[in-house]
Amino acid sequence: MHCPAHPECNTTCIELFISTSSLPFFVSWLNPLFRIGYKRRLEEDDMYKVLPEDGSERLGEELQRHWDHEVQKAAKELRPPKLTKVLIKCYWKPYAVLGIFTLIEEVIKVIQPVFLGKLIQYFENYDPDNMDALYEAFGYAAGVCLSTLILAITHHLYFFHVQRTGMKMRVAMCHMIYKKALCLSSAAMGKTTTGQIVNLLSNDVNKFDEVTIFLHFLWVGPLQAAAVLGLLWVEIGPSCLAGMAVLVILMPTQTMFGRLFSKFRSKTAALTDNRIRTMNEVVSGIRIIKMYAWEKPFSALVNDVRRKEISKIMSSSYLRGLNMASFFAASKIIVFITFTVYVLLGNTISASRVFVAVSLYSAVRLTVTLFFPSAIEKLSETRISVRRIKNFLLLDEIVKSEHGFLQEEKQEPNVEIQDLICYWDTVNVQPLSPVPPSNFPQSSLLSAILGELPHDKGVLKVKGQLTYASQQPWVFPGTIRSNILFGKALHPQKYEKVLRACALKRDMELLPDGDLTVIGDRGATLSGGQKARVNLARAVYQDADIYLLDDPLSAVDAEVGRHLFEQCICGILKNKPRILVTHQLQYLQAANQILVLKEGHMVARGTYSELQRSGVDFTSLLKREEEGPQAPGVETECRSPCSRTLSQNSEVSHTSSIRSVKDGTEQLPVGPAHFRSMWKKLNLMTTSLNDIGLLTYLCFCVQAAYILQDWWLAYWAGEQEKLNVNGTVTIQNGVNVTEQLNLDFYLGIYAGLTGATLIFGFARSLVMFNVLVKAAQSLHNRMFNSILRTPVRFFDVNPIGRVLNRFSKDIGQLDAALPWTFVDFIQIFLQIIGVVAVAASVIPWILIPLAPLIIVFLFLRRYFLQTSRDVKRLESTTRSPVFSHLSSSLQGLWTIRAFRAEERFQNTFDAYQDLHSESWFLFLVTSRWFAVRLDGMCAVFVTITAFGCLLLRDQVEAGSVGLALSYAVTLMGMFQWGVRQSAEVENMMTSVERVVEYTELESEAPWETQMRPPPEWPSQGLITFDRVSFSYSSDGPVVLKDMKAMFRPKEKVGIVGRTGAGKSSLVSALFRLAEPEGRIYIDGVLTSEIGLHDLRQKMSIIPQDPVLFTGTMRKNLDPFSQHTDEDLWNALQEVQLKSVVEELPNKMETVLAESGSNFSVGQRQLVCLARAVLRKNRILIIDEATANVDPRTDELIQKTIRDKFRECTVLTIAHRLNTIIDSDRILVLDAGQIHAYDEPYTLLQNHDGIFFKMVQQTGRQEAVALLQSAKQVSSTLTQQSMSTSLSHCSLAVK
Repeated sequence: MHCPAHPECNTTCIELFISTSSLPFFVSWLNPLFRIGYKRRLEEDDMYKVLPEDGSERLGEELQRHWDHEVQKAAKELRPPKLTKVLIKCYWKPYAVLGIFTLIEEVIKVIQPVFLGKLIQYFENYDPDNMDALYEAFGYAAGVCLSTLILAITHHLYFFHVQRTGMKMRVAMCHMIYKKALCLSSAAMGKTTTGQIVNLLSNDVNKFDEVTIFLHFLWVGPLQAAAVLGLLWVEIGPSCLAGMAVLVILMPTQTMFGRLFSKFRSKTAALTDNRIRTMNEVVSGIRIIKMYAWEKPFSALVNDVRRKEISKIMSSSYLRGLNMASFFAASKIIVFITFTVYVLLGNTISASRVFVAVSLYSAVRLTVTLFFPSAIEKLSETRISVRRIKNFLLLDEIVKSEHGFLQEEKQEPNVEIQDLICYWDTVNVQPLSPVPPSNFPQSSLLSAILGELPHDKGVLKVKGQLTYASQQPWVFPGTIRSNILFGKALHPQKYEKVLRACALKRDMELLPDGDLTVIGDRGATLSGGQKARVNLARAVYQDADIYLLDDPLSAVDAEVGRHLFEQCICGILKNKPRILVTHQLQYLQAANQILVLKEGHMVARGTYSELQRSGVDFTSLLKREEEGPQAPGVETECRSPCSRTLSQNSEVSHTSSIRSVKDGTEQLPVGPAHFRSMWKKLNLMTTSLNDIGLLTYLCFCVQAAYILQDWWLAYWAGEQEKLNVNGTVTIQNGVNVTEQLNLDFYLGIYAGLTGATLIFGFARSLVMFNVLVKAAQSLHNRMFNSILRTPVRFFDVNPIGRVLNRFSKDIGQLDAALPWTFVDFIQIFLQIIGVVAVAASVIPWILIPLAPLIIVFLFLRRYFLQTSRDVKRLESTTRSPVFSHLSSSLQGLWTIRAFRAEERFQNTFDAYQDLHSESWFLFLVTSRWFAVRLDGMCAVFVTITAFGCLLLRDQVEAGSVGLALSYAVTLMGMFQWGVRQSAEVENMMTSVERVVEYTELESEAPWETQMRPPPEWPSQGLITFDRVSFSYSSDGPVVLKDMKAMFRPKEKVGIVGRTGAGKSSLVSALFRLAEPEGRIYIDGVLTSEIGLHDLRQKMSIIPQDPVLFTGTMRKNLDPFSQHTDEDLWNALQEVQLKSVVEELPNKMETVLAESGSNFSVGQRQLVCLARAVLRKNRILIIDEATANVDPRTDELIQKTIRDKFRECTVLTIAHRLNTIIDSDRILVLDAGQIHAYDEPYTLLQNHDGIFFKMVQQTGRQEAVALLQSAKQVSSTLTQQSMSTSLSHCSLAVK
């Protein structure tokens, strides 16, 4: 990372700036960066390197030291440790010093109105001949201008330093949270979730950035209020107490608004979480939802949650509107009450008194009504976050065990286990716990060996370095090579050997960048099989002593499985101890030792021949359904998806991988956004032009009333001054009479204008929030409906994260941030226009210097926004890796710990944090760079106004001078805030654009058409493919080519083929997930002519990856509520799940965990089978449904299909040939074409055929069993056909 202009001054200039904290340096050292940003797009290399004292590791370890000390001290004193105490101890000194800046700033804010009052007094007592008074007035004018300039400097230096302190606290806390996450025990992981940990890192730590800004105002606020009260007492006497009383009342009101808002926000957050979780399930399971035609119930579910969410958002928006309106009107109410009391007490008003009071109230109002309540609010929010973080930091950690040898030891690596008893959760052993329950003994045994599962009793000794290939393949974002090497040095020969052994050589050739291909979000680039092989290759490449392999063969087809077993497990690893979990019975003979587990107990152990001799028929023990889930070699159910067809995968994944990696950069705006485009986007958002018309009218009325109220006060003071000057009027009869103003008239008009300001102000805020929130609701609904109706291809090309980002971040912006920012911007924009208009009405000549100022401002804004937008983009894109690294680390926690890679992952996390700190630091300093220049321009404007009044002293009145100057002074801070809000609104309009983009997606065919099939269709289940070609997209490769086939009624057809043959594509064509070419008929009805729901509801599918949704078991089985309780229980009985559901707390009404994670994969697959049983359709498609389940569940599924779907046409896609060998016919596909289609036994007679070769690859014993089964099926079919023909003959004879 280099300084853009001079690489050698990389961090020196920053350090010099921070040490001097001088404004000239502050505004100059960033200029080279802005020049580059104006010419071209900024990249990560343009960022300044993070300062050593801001480094993640340094900050994190310092805070960790303090925390460890506090934990030890608390343990001795028998009290809970206090994280707040640790933070104060670590950061109080540098933070306390920054209070000086705030004090100086607030003192000047109090002194400035005094100078202003003295200047106005000169005009009140104007004497053209008194030159001393004039010089004095010039001095006061200079005082007003100088105080404006000093205010700008101190304000921005304070804000920069406190925000940097907040950044340090956040970075240190993130380091600690990640470090803790890497050490969490399995029991602790059950008490938290990935989502909660990510939430700590994304939301809770951000409170440190916010609280540091306001904290000093807790002591500065009361001091400033006391000083202002003293000055006001001197100026207007006891009347000031009335105004201060209003201010004091406003403060708790604002605090109450804040509390109510927090209450609504927490309720909204829970509903938003619920909606996003549902959306996550919808997007993840969209293929299943479409195949089941379940779009409508899910649409109703999301709309229901969204409706509740919007009602809470609307309430909190109204609160926010009232809060903003009361803040906007506060100064008007205070001044009105003060001067009403003042004149009613018999005093006469003067311009100097009026505008000194107005300015003093303005100075204290911001502190008392905004900063002080914000400090209390942010402090309470931070305390909650600190408590949450503390609870996380106190979770149990895993006990680290050392498995290595001592230097002098020369031992054989081994694992010794005796009388071992382990519990996942000793406190609360439930049948459906979130961590893997103990009835999956095989994974639990490996967990115990790894040290992840604490053992209660018994002996477990491990001698040697362990390595582990997890059951669920884990890959982290990075290249394939970095995933395999996993921190080890690259040895080309060894690396090539591992690639070949793990059957990855061919895949590397097919991928665009070979092994340097970047793996996207959760391995989006790779198929399930490829992920499993990369996962295995990682374990093999490590030079370990003992290899724990948790079911690595189930995610690959038979051919690749055999290659992995022979070349890898029994080849490259042949001299190492290996503990293999597997379902593949054909590999048992090669095992040195077989361990059969059942329900957590060892039921048999020995070599293959020993177990056979012992009389234990363990192969049938594995298969018999009544024996329960068990398997050889420590076997478990696999949760990894099998490799999909390459044609679909490679085509989809290559595009998605590139996009997913660049997602953050791709979706953010590049070019400048203009007000014209902003207006267009506002039109997109708002529902009608009437809304915009009403808003424009209200805005005009508010601003007119706002200015007129102050102008009337100035006019009143002017009239009073004229009377004072003219003094007493002598009547002709000699009596002196003092003329007085009509108090009722002036006060009445003043009260009317104040009332109008209040009414229009509140109406504007509420109407604006109402319009913008309704627009957000409308856009969400349009986007969701568009997403539901778009073809599946869209979800293959776009990663889940990108789609969910629209529903979470972008809709979040539209719901909460955009309305508030937009209302704030409009309010400030109109006030700035008002200030300029008032100044121009007093001194028309001011428009001459104002013109170049506006030109400079417009250029400066454009110049700044070019760089600012890039800095914002860099901040956003450098934040993403921090979260994705945390998320992927938590998914692969066992692997990371098994490989002893915690320190390396911690260093990577720190590097990502440092990269984000670079961009965040840049964001802080660029914001200040711009703000300093804007406040500088405001200081010039104040100077021109102040000295302009003095130069035109003969033509202006005191009231007009007071009005113009008090307004000009308010520009400080407000102007730069308004400009930043305008940029913020422009940036947020990008979210509107992104949402609108998703409301215009391509739509699939209609759900219902005028051509409706008969209600009883299909009555037979005859499927005909007539010259069908299929491609997933118009520009994608053709994956089914000119296919002609007929599936007869009630026929059971197996569909086989190598990876990429087009098996799953055939199902996609049948369900019209993309529109096929050619014709598909079901019982004579052309499927392309009927609606998608009419088609999809009439076919049942048991998918490869079983999908359950959050909700009750009843909703998962019957979302349309079409079936009775009896039907549902019967369906569960059929699939042997009735007892499982009856054990649930609320039986059928029990709400399942996210994605049904409290069920095993086998149980989830049985729920999918129960859905098919309930639908009672004539056509059933089984898409590799038993590839991921144990033999018992496989057997149960096959038996249920044979019994319950005897009258149905069943198409089964399978990797396991034993599941389809008893089919009536088998369709063999090769490269999208039919290679063969006949009875299994007939196909096995052709020794050159693909099917025969596939059978041979299963192993000799399995091949013989398959041939025998095929022969039986053939003889049964022959007998059936003979009996059918005999019965026909007898009928003919009769």
